[in-house]
Amino acid sequence: MKMMKAIRLYGPRDLRLEEVPCPASPERGEVLVRVRSVGICGSDLHTFRHARIGDTVCTTPFIMGHEFSGVVQVVGEGPTGGDGLLVHPGDRVAVDPAQPCGVCELCKKGHSNLCPHLRFLGHYPHDGSLCEWIRVPARNCFRVPDLIDDEEAALLEPLGVALHSVSLPRVKPGDSAAVIGAGPIGLCVLQVLKGVGIDPVFVMEKLPWRSKLAGRLGASVVSGSDAQGVQEVLDRTAGRGVDVAFEAAWSDNSVQHCAEIVRPGGKLMVIGISDDDKLYLKHSTARRKGITILMVRRMKHTYPDAIDLVLRRIVDLKTLITHRFRLEQTPDAFALNAAYDDGIAKAIIQV
Repeated sequence: MKMMKAIRLYGPRDLRLEEVPCPASPERGEVLVRVRSVGICGSDLHTFRHARIGDTVCTTPFIMGHEFSGVVQVVGEGPTGGDGLLVHPGDRVAVDPAQPCGVCELCKKGHSNLCPHLRFLGHYPHDGSLCEWIRVPARNCFRVPDLIDDEEAALLEPLGVALHSVSLPRVKPGDSAAVIGAGPIGLCVLQVLKGVGIDPVFVMEKLPWRSKLAGRLGASVVSGSDAQGVQEVLDRTAGRGVDVAFEAAWSDNSVQHCAEIVRPGGKLMVIGISDDDKLYLKHSTARRKGITILMVRRMKHTYPDAIDLVLRRIVDLKTLITHRFRLEQTPDAFALNAAYDDGIAKAIIQV
């Protein structure tokens, strides 16, 4: 039996490099991908720190990782990719980690991200991409042109989340927005908003190096944080607030801050995931303003648009990457990322 290297989570902060069996040969409609690059996501950090995310508890070891790219090595019969064309060995691909059933009511209505039967790679109990080889449905593979490298291809997944997040409130040129949290998702949201003509886009972030990065990407950076930052946004909008606020942090008091800076009748987008699986929001703030609150659940049908935005350089994914690690260094990468140390924004695991 052929073996491969993989990173498995055994418990809170307990990642181990192990030898595990290679995937079986791909069946009809499947491909075997040699993993090249994997991004560490904020949701991965929740799972790493607690061996749990939301109400999903990890009870047995499993392979993490869901932002990834690779090269197709072996194909099964009829491997039609996400672009509707056949996938071939040697194709460089970004892989959508979400595998909806395709036949339930929500899938048929175009809401595959809400499929109750969805398998999501790297979300317990489904093994993910922090390994050398992975077998996936060909329809989840999107070929990337040579102008997009392996690292950028891996980050098409968080960019897809940002695209979905911006599509939900139906923003239009001339609207104003605020983003709380300048992690990779928040920085992608910022760039997508700027790309569709939203101005200004205020960004509030506690970590100074991330604030600086947001400024380089076109944000109106808010110098204060928490209550100070809220007041600053209100002052800079003459007390009106913004049309839409995106919570892209930890969904703790940041949700309340979004509610305070959004205008009456505005929209509040909740992207982040809270550590304790609770949403903190003062009822009177949301009620008196008549705020529309929208919860972001991953993404749907975004890879082609994400590829186009990167090709046209409307979104710069490369700038987000601050740290790179080899597969065997993954435990150190997660520990550094969870500590938010050393000026980290986005860490990439090079397999």
